[in-house]
Amino acid sequence: MDSKNPVIDVQWQTLDVSKQERREKKGHSSVIVWLTGIPASGKTTIARKLEKRLHDAGCHTYVLDGDNIRHGLNRDLGFSKEERRENIRRIAEVAKLFCDAGIITICSFVSPYREDRKAARHLVEAEEFIEVFVKCPVEVCIQRDPKSMYRKAVTGKMKSFTGVDDPYERPDSPEIVIETHRMSAAECVEKIIGYLKDRAIFKDGKTVDALNLAVA
Repeated sequence: MDSKNPVIDVQWQTLDVSKQERREKKGHSSVIVWLTGIPASGKTTIARKLEKRLHDAGCHTYVLDGDNIRHGLNRDLGFSKEERRENIRRIAEVAKLFCDAGIITICSFVSPYREDRKAARHLVEAEEFIEVFVKCPVEVCIQRDPKSMYRKAVTGKMKSFTGVDDPYERPDSPEIVIETHRMSAAECVEKIIGYLKDRAIFKDGKTVDALNLAVA
């Protein structure tokens, strides 16, 4: 046996509780809300506020955030193109498991390459992946620069930084586009929730009432 390529009999195990049964227990469908955009465009802020709104309405949610993931699961990865792709591949597989668990999973990652986002989409059923383009001009993001990353990139202290010396490939046809330089964070969240309502994600009328009440 080749020690580098061992023959391992790995088979997917069908569990006794189905995804549909988990969804029925929770009172809503499970989806992946994938927020993509250049650094400082507002992804993390929107992800946190979106989860809070949904959680307060009784939904089962979780945020997978780029910084948090790199503290644990992906702490062995850097920022080369290959490592960025592996970063997104691992995240997508985790999000798939969360979706199977019946959870509304909110992913907040730059995820700069279309091919990688497409691969993430294809891991789940078509209606389970919702791509949200967090659109904001790079000039505005540079002005925000909460972590001083743009300043470091522009001065050469940080290499391979998306939006400066590394490309960001905009989504071709995202389900939702939010413009954070024109809309408040609350307005962005309501646009996403409105889309989820239209897709009949929420099966429990109490959840919809709670979401509507929060707006009123």
